[in-house]
Amino acid sequence: MQDWKRFLEDDGGSVKRIKKQGRMRVDALVVADEGHIEKSNDRSLEQLTNTASLPGIVGEAWGMADLHQGYGFPIGGVVATNVEDEGVISPGGVGFDINCGVRLCSIDLSFDDLGSLIRKKSGSGSKEFGNRLKGRVPSGETGKGGHRLSSGELDEILSEGAKAAAELGLGHYEDLVSMEMNGRLDGDSGSVSEIAKRRGMSALGSIGRGNHFLEIQVIDEVFDEAAAKSFGIEEGRLTAMVHTGSRGLGYQVCSEHVKFLEGKYKKTDGTWHAEEWEIGVADIQLASAPFFSKDGQSYFEAMKAAGNYAFANRSAVTQQLRNALKDHMGSEVDIEVVYDVCHNIARLEEHDVHGSTCSCCVHRKGATRAFGGDSPSLSGRFSGVGQPVLVPGDMGTSSYVLAGPEGGSNRAFGSSCHGAGRALSRRDARSKIDGLAVKKELEEKGTYIYETTERCLSEEAPDAYKDIDEVIRLTDEAGLARPVARLRPLIVIKG
Repeated sequence: MQDWKRFLEDDGGSVKRIKKQGRMRVDALVVADEGHIEKSNDRSLEQLTNTASLPGIVGEAWGMADLHQGYGFPIGGVVATNVEDEGVISPGGVGFDINCGVRLCSIDLSFDDLGSLIRKKSGSGSKEFGNRLKGRVPSGETGKGGHRLSSGELDEILSEGAKAAAELGLGHYEDLVSMEMNGRLDGDSGSVSEIAKRRGMSALGSIGRGNHFLEIQVIDEVFDEAAAKSFGIEEGRLTAMVHTGSRGLGYQVCSEHVKFLEGKYKKTDGTWHAEEWEIGVADIQLASAPFFSKDGQSYFEAMKAAGNYAFANRSAVTQQLRNALKDHMGSEVDIEVVYDVCHNIARLEEHDVHGSTCSCCVHRKGATRAFGGDSPSLSGRFSGVGQPVLVPGDMGTSSYVLAGPEGGSNRAFGSSCHGAGRALSRRDARSKIDGLAVKKELEEKGTYIYETTERCLSEEAPDAYKDIDEVIRLTDEAGLARPVARLRPLIVIKG
């Protein structure tokens, strides 16, 4: 039996508690029921208990309903450290794709307009919209094919985020108010290495590979009319969802800092110890630095700059969508940003922890911010409603829009799930799933897939992921966020 199982108990509302033991400094909480705990066949829960041993951790270590194994930290993990009391920052707690996130856009077209998008138009050079969109938005492993930036333009992107993209004509200024932190972290381009910059020079406006995508969807059902109205969405309206991050630039930033920090640690008596700071971690992949140390701040600054690139990247993809839709329809089509959320980020936030206010470094790795409607971080239109929480499914099943609490904060440091979560590793998915058969089956159901490689059809098939409906149910029952609307995929651009 795995050690954590001996300390597992119910905590109410679809939440399980793993009582602290061994090196754990706090308890760990996971959004799951008995059935989901029994199905857990990777190291994600062991990884969650490892994060509970981080120096300066406060509250509890949280695992969301889409929890699965990651690098050191599980994907779907939320950990907060007290930066005023030995709290650390860990690159593994953010992930390699810094500010991987999701943007949802409302399109001023209805489901009845779908025919003009999926059917070929007559005339010279005409094509169905999916092919047109695939041609406009680069996808796949390559870091090329996007908007080519000068070194000065890239520096502006790294410092100013989505605002700099708008200045380059790769986004709209009015979109900024509908983005977390208005699409800008307090970044400094000088914190990013020249190697990382080279990887970002021509990738802006691309979605990458893996679970990243651009989807045209229809709002299939609305569960909370008041929240939907506040968000600007309604049943039968088409939407677009963009899921991508900082591409090779962010990966390089994370790789450099992970390698550097891991070099600070040596294994002693079963624990990885950094003599310079007199701190230890349970797994070398959790390598961390005190938040206010030179090395901690070096990573934090580079992470923010890479996060700005991701905000600008989603803006640039949105602009290509606008251009492609205009060309296809023959006139402007109104596309408004509903919201843009981060999935892989560390942020300094104030939280109440067991009755005391804490200045926390909140790591959200594969988790979404879900702030209450009275948060000063949100625009006024979400007052009394809560922050939009965007939860993509897989390429063949629905995505969801949730809302944070109407007021106050949930108990998971204002956090929620970020997706369906993998049920099969990519290797297992390739060996067990016939991707071409999946593509044909989905098309028969009205979902059209435009992929770069056949390999991704198996890796990203619905059976490779957890049941998104169950993830949403557990999240709702845990009191972290409530369902607002369900979105059904129609056209899917994959890497």
